[in-house]
Amino acid sequence: MACVYFPHNLFLNKEYILEIEMALTGTIIGKVEISSGSKVIHDIFRHTPNDISSICPDKIHACDVLSGRRGAVGSKIIWHFTHDGKKQSLTEIIDEVDETNHKIVFKVLEGELVDGKYKAFIITFHCEQKDGKQFAVWIIDFERPDTSVPYPTTFMEYLCDYLKEIDDHKSCS
Repeated sequence: MACVYFPHNLFLNKEYILEIEMALTGTIIGKVEISSGSKVIHDIFRHTPNDISSICPDKIHACDVLSGRRGAVGSKIIWHFTHDGKKQSLTEIIDEVDETNHKIVFKVLEGELVDGKYKAFIITFHCEQKDGKQFAVWIIDFERPDTSVPYPTTFMEYLCDYLKEIDDHKSCS
């Protein structure tokens, strides 16, 4: 497995790591240093994701529950958002929740971002501490049908950008 580091210059506290295995599967990791606290960020993604649309209205428009209960494993949710200048939607199922590690795993089922592009697309969010600092971490595990499909690096940048906006908003609250 090769590991490629992508520094990000917009915010000095973000980094992206791309791990490539067998060329068609990969993992991208994005870390954002947070000041509002792990529980605060985890809770907004698990329990009140619709609040994100008021914090980042240019990026996230809504997050609706299609089946199940908000934040519960097995629940099916749909996000409405703008990415790369296009309004899109993404349907996911909550695959795993770990309150201790502030972790949520979303298995992407469908949406413009993935349809016809990726065989598998899993987004994991968790928080961790390192050297006395708190970080919110996004992980995208993906499988491409062939090498013509790009790595989802712009989507990782998008996730980290709106995560930073949420943290900035919650830190000021």
